Amino acid sequence: MNSINHSRRSLLTTTGGAIGLASIGAIGSLTPAAKALAAAQDEKKKIDLPAYASWKNADSLIIHSANTMETKRNAFGSGVITPLDRLFVRNNISPPSEDIVADPDVWQLQIEGVKNPVTISVAELKTLGVTTVAMVLQCSGNGRAYFPSKPSGTQWTVGAAGCVMFTGVPVKAVLEHVGGMNADAKYMTGTGGEPIPEGLDPNTIQVERSVPLEGIENALLAWEINGEPLPLAHGGPLRLIVPGYTGVNNVKYIKRLAFTTEQSAANIQQTGYRLAPQGEKGAPTQKSVWEMPVKSWITHPGEPDAKLKAGNLQIQGLAMGGTSEVTGVEVSVDGGKTWKKAEFTGPDLGPFAWRQFVLPVNLKAGTYTLASRATNKAGDEQPAERLENNRGYLNNSWNDHALTITVA
Repeated sequence: MNSINHSRRSLLTTTGGAIGLASIGAIGSLTPAAKALAAAQDEKKKIDLPAYASWKNADSLIIHSANTMETKRNAFGSGVITPLDRLFVRNNISPPSEDIVADPDVWQLQIEGVKNPVTISVAELKTLGVTTVAMVLQCSGNGRAYFPSKPSGTQWTVGAAGCVMFTGVPVKAVLEHVGGMNADAKYMTGTGGEPIPEGLDPNTIQVERSVPLEGIENALLAWEINGEPLPLAHGGPLRLIVPGYTGVNNVKYIKRLAFTTEQSAANIQQTGYRLAPQGEKGAPTQKSVWEMPVKSWITHPGEPDAKLKAGNLQIQGLAMGGTSEVTGVEVSVDGGKTWKKAEFTGPDLGPFAWRQFVLPVNLKAGTYTLASRATNKAGDEQPAERLENNRGYLNNSWNDHALTITVA
């Protein structure tokens, strides 16, 4: 579906505040008629989409807010590539105006910290080179809902992730065009194009992320996703793509790319997206949330507490290796007591894409806890337990992502 071809409404607000999800329990004092009306309104809110994402398939999404929508566990589809209308959405602040994707080629990018600083249009970038990479795009907080401490932030389960194909120009080709980066550079820093309200210190809300120079090796400046012009919901007209790194490092609406000696001074870099211990605030001394770890989860059966018929069952799922390609997956039907090797299915689209896997089983009547654990080429194995941290980042615990099913 090409979002450019869809008519869109104007956003009712510019704050991107959460869509209200009032529970029926909160209206217990109302009359039966009022309860019915409120419940109907509540149900409608659950499928409402903001204007910039109005082309999304609401039935496949859990809508947490106007800026946070996740793919349901059973809605990833049967192919390796996640359909765009089901792909999760995460914005740290409200996106810019839809006008910026009307003519993507005119979007301007400043390039700094290089021998020959330049401001360059998307049209000019397209003359420097082109490549396509299949990769997992995943929010840093995917799996946050499974933390018992209930960290603040969107309560993602498994659906703040997707496997997509980005097309654009390699950052290395752009660097060649501008004579290379300055010799003292240590980081690649991308600045997003979201509007900053007048009077605010940009560092308080600006989306600006710095990643180590190793990220340049596979990075690109992308203008297409899954063969379509990059829509506003996913960072169009231009997005910095750093395969193997979490979503926040793949800066949307990028307007500045700099090669810097220090990490960005923005709060989102200095104190946000840090692996702070529970009860502590983020600080520059703590590890930054950059690379994704090895991870997998089961997609079929796709819902907790599923009730199934006894007999043959194809347990299916998705596995990713992070910055190293995934090489194997095991599946357990008894909560991790015993494991069997699953088989990969579908095409191998490269080290940064996920792989589909399947394990045929024959289950008798009873209750089963299904889990999967992946291994990558670097030798990392998906752990049983999560990495505890204050904001619920990088959860790759196979135990947390397990499903309990009933077979009758």
